[in-house]
Amino acid sequence: MTKKYTFDYDLIVIGSGAGGSAAATIAVREGKKVAIIEADAFGGDSPNWSDVPTNALLHAANLYDEAKHGSRFGLRSATLGYNYPSIRAWKDLAVKRTGAGGNRRYYENLGISAYNGIAHFISPNEISVNRRHLSANNFLIATGSHWDIPDIQGLDTIKYLTPRTILEAIRPPKSLLIIGGGDTSIEIAHLMSIFGTKVYIVEKAERILPHYDNEVGTLIERILNEQKGVTTLTHSRVVSVSKDGLNKRVIISRAGTEKSIRVDEVLVATGRIPTVDLGLENAGIKFTAKGIEVNEYLQTNIKHIFAAGDVLGQDNHTHTALLESHVVANNILSRNKITPDYTATPEVIFINPGVATVGLSEDDCLKRDLSINKAISPLNMVARSNTSDFRDGFVKIITDKKGVILGSTIVSPNAGEMIHELALAVKYQLTASELASTPHAFLSWGEAIRVAAAKLS
Repeated sequence: MTKKYTFDYDLIVIGSGAGGSAAATIAVREGKKVAIIEADAFGGDSPNWSDVPTNALLHAANLYDEAKHGSRFGLRSATLGYNYPSIRAWKDLAVKRTGAGGNRRYYENLGISAYNGIAHFISPNEISVNRRHLSANNFLIATGSHWDIPDIQGLDTIKYLTPRTILEAIRPPKSLLIIGGGDTSIEIAHLMSIFGTKVYIVEKAERILPHYDNEVGTLIERILNEQKGVTTLTHSRVVSVSKDGLNKRVIISRAGTEKSIRVDEVLVATGRIPTVDLGLENAGIKFTAKGIEVNEYLQTNIKHIFAAGDVLGQDNHTHTALLESHVVANNILSRNKITPDYTATPEVIFINPGVATVGLSEDDCLKRDLSINKAISPLNMVARSNTSDFRDGFVKIITDKKGVILGSTIVSPNAGEMIHELALAVKYQLTASELASTPHAFLSWGEAIRVAAAKLS
């Protein structure tokens, strides 16, 4: 009779962010022996350095911005000011309140062994962490991603910021050049410009937010330019960066012409890359610099090793990582394997007006050669735009030729809250006429959804 090999753990989870934490807690509640390993702060990126602190700062900034422009409603707001150390203290309180940042004790209280260190595979069933060897029957790799630092001449000679380090700034810089024009860059540009920073955004593509439909980048660029004084340099690339006294000098190339900009700080936000440097080859796991390869059940080519979240290199949404973590937990614990359903995963940019999308974009439909109908309802078509004195924005809905909703884009105050109605429509294949015939409360921004849907029904 062959002896069954016993391991230290039933499951070792590498990474304590959204991709790892759910699976670890589900497995321990099912009576499994679980360990979790974190190379940085427990809780991972979202509660410590991205979603939660950024949103707390954006909430304060948006309140300040609204109040500053309150004179049109009869409010006396000319003498309004802010104290940035107090705003930072609010951000730290918000992080603490969520309880997900630096939460090592949370895991230990559940009976999960928590290790702080870098995990490295030795074999398919064994890793080392802090010179200690640990073995497990199953593994979940949820190491996430990190900011990619582009190869720009002189960047290594200056002290540059990332979206993580700017959150710890003592005060907003007088001027800031952001390399990259994606979601995170736009949130930071919005945030810092409200607090008086002169912001420049340099983006290689023809528009900022290049992964969204054309109307989004065009409108947000105009709002940032006209209302926040942000300078957007699209079709541009940073050639070099150098020190210039206490400042930084940035040389930018645009249509063959070079331009020099002098700023206090430079922030790099050109994109994130999966964190795959953990000896995966020693376990025989297939991966590239773009991420770990998995099947539809989130298994790697080594069947007892799973991966979830940003390390897959597909998407960097916390709610997607959480969904995948639940799927992995099920597929380790149950014989009935399930696959993640990404159909109606919303994306939100928390600026004002907010940006939210779900389902297929117009660009996606063009790439897939789908025949579609589309309609746009500008916000100024609904009464709320008058009572709130806000007209910049729209709701766009895309349907197939039978009227079934394929996707939607919203640029509006509360866009992040509004998008879920359309997420339901996409997930359950509702038609535009079904959406249009659903009563929408008068004087809600949601009326713009009904108007857009009515145009398609």
